[in-house]
Amino acid sequence: MSDHHANLFAGFGRRRRLRDQICAERDRLYRIAWSWCHDSHLADDLVQESIARALAKLDGLREEGRLQVWLTQILANLYRDHFRRPPPQTGLETDALAAPDDPEQSANSSQLVVRTRAAIAMLTDDQRQVLTLVDLAEFNYADTAAILGVPVGTVMSRLSRARRRMREILEQQGIGHADVIPLRRPK
Repeated sequence: MSDHHANLFAGFGRRRRLRDQICAERDRLYRIAWSWCHDSHLADDLVQESIARALAKLDGLREEGRLQVWLTQILANLYRDHFRRPPPQTGLETDALAAPDDPEQSANSSQLVVRTRAAIAMLTDDQRQVLTLVDLAEFNYADTAAILGVPVGTVMSRLSRARRRMREILEQQGIGHADVIPLRRPK
């Protein structure tokens, strides 16, 4: 087999592997998008468009190890672009906050989740994006900065303000530090 054919087959294998990895990121991207916009339809649209763009630009990914950052950058750019254009007039309201759908949760836990989500929704877009990327999606500061196109120092200050504001909001609702569920999953 010639080098040309070997390179061609290697390219097909890489594209297939990347396509599979991109499609496997759908749920993670949806959780991030929903945490930013609190609209299940918009989140789904943003994720579908992100995946479509990523699949169309597979050759633009230089470092396969940074696939999650690259995909989340595409999502963040689409989210920003969505608010740059005028919204279509549909006459329908968007779903502001989805209720927890786990019937096994206790009433107190369910209320805490709803209050935490509502508190996150009260943050500015910039704060909500940084908080969800660092604390929920578990990106480091440098990757978060790359995704949002801002300096690392900006990420750190927005995150600090977001966490402080979250504490204030939750304390106003009577939720103390001991009641708070950590945003990050234990490792």
